[in-house]
Amino acid sequence: MHKASVFTAEGRHLLEIIDGMIEGVILLDPSRHIVWANGTALAMHGVSDLAGLGGTAAGYRKRFALRYLNRRALTARQYPLDRALAGETFTDVFVELQRRTRHEPHSRVLQVRSQVVVDGGAHLGMVVVMLDVTERYNAEERFERTFAANPAPALICRLADLQYVKVNQGFLEMTGYRHDEIVGRTLYQIDVLDSMPDRDAAIAQLHDGATIPQCETLLRTCDGGSKLVVIAGQPIPVDDAPCMLFTFNDLETRRRAEDALRKSEVRFSKAFRLAPVPMTLSTPEGILIEVNEAFTAITGYQPDEVIGHADGLARLWVDEEAYRSVAASLADGKGVRNIEMLLRDRDGGMLDCLASADLVDIQDQRCVLGVIQDITERKRSEVELIAAIETVMQDTSWFSRTVIEKLAQIRQPRRVVHGSGELSDLTPREREVLGLICQGLSDADIAANLGLSRNTVRNHVATLYGKIDVHRRSAAIIWARERGIVGNERSARRPAGFRDQDA
Repeated sequence: MHKASVFTAEGRHLLEIIDGMIEGVILLDPSRHIVWANGTALAMHGVSDLAGLGGTAAGYRKRFALRYLNRRALTARQYPLDRALAGETFTDVFVELQRRTRHEPHSRVLQVRSQVVVDGGAHLGMVVVMLDVTERYNAEERFERTFAANPAPALICRLADLQYVKVNQGFLEMTGYRHDEIVGRTLYQIDVLDSMPDRDAAIAQLHDGATIPQCETLLRTCDGGSKLVVIAGQPIPVDDAPCMLFTFNDLETRRRAEDALRKSEVRFSKAFRLAPVPMTLSTPEGILIEVNEAFTAITGYQPDEVIGHADGLARLWVDEEAYRSVAASLADGKGVRNIEMLLRDRDGGMLDCLASADLVDIQDQRCVLGVIQDITERKRSEVELIAAIETVMQDTSWFSRTVIEKLAQIRQPRRVVHGSGELSDLTPREREVLGLICQGLSDADIAANLGLSRNTVRNHVATLYGKIDVHRRSAAIIWARERGIVGNERSARRPAGFRDQDA
């Protein structure tokens, strides 16, 4: 029942003003009836008219359940309307309101206060003023959940007295403290800024409520030790009080990893220096960073003669094309294994070597670790064997083709296999053409040498390319040399009675 008529004209005019306020207002008379409510109060309760509030304080309790923010339900005497009717004045009571109905659930968080209503000097009742703080409460609740669940260590310090008011589990786990050992203590008792490089500036920023830029520092732990962290401070309001949110990034794992890396790099340095095989360390661009003692022993180069020079590594390789091929492979992030190379020593001599290289990271710098194996003596033995084979092969008329090919492969061991196919796949004429190609003859020269037309030679070359799966003259030469062919194999050197099928 609406009883606004009990007010004077001035009082009713005041009610019209109150009706448009953002705060909800409920008026009660001494008989415990709800006599007036503004539109904001009705909306807070999810009702459309005064009757929806229950009519009386008792009716209000039947329609609405109230509990404190700690989830404890209010008793009848603790309801704001009942406290106001009992003559009690109060401020900043926070309650969660829920309508007692299974249909159309309605829930809000309200900040409530009360005061006496006087009109024309007469005491007319009590007024309950409500402010809807649901959005702020939800935001604070989300912040609380996020703050507590965030694995990143965090701590909140109130600026008024520099007292810690909140701490999350991440900080407790990082430092070993208990919750009650942090909350309620001050920054001067547990000083998270103690080891900062510019602590005085950080303290000044803290007192001014200004952002504290992130900085690496040591944070003391509960057991008296320390951890390397990145700390930063961000001013925020908590419960309407200016505070500083300290966040931490635990770098202890990184520090341990760096210590372990330094130790491993010391071990690597010793192993590198004392290794019995020549080793180099260079940039991906080919600039030598370090060489070991074995390298100096076989090449004659002193470290200062090659380290730091733009061509320090390239000038060691006799075959520039082979060097570029290895460099391209490393540029693609691929290592190389046992690549044959000719190494030029300080006196201009040539050393037959096997080279292997791969990418490594040292002190956060990408490097190339190279290992060189000197096989000059082995090559010399092979040359002697090849000379003996060459003597035997001066007359190959009594060898089968298979034996000839096997001996040829021994005469010129394979390095990197180019193309496909076997020597046995080629006709005698194709082998003659291939031998002349290896001698550097053009198609016209080959035609003149074999007494064939240029078109016939071109056809032989095309068929040859198809059989050995190459597309260029240089690739055909490499294929042939890998299989022991270095020149023209004339018909006269083939077994007697062997007929040239494609002449």
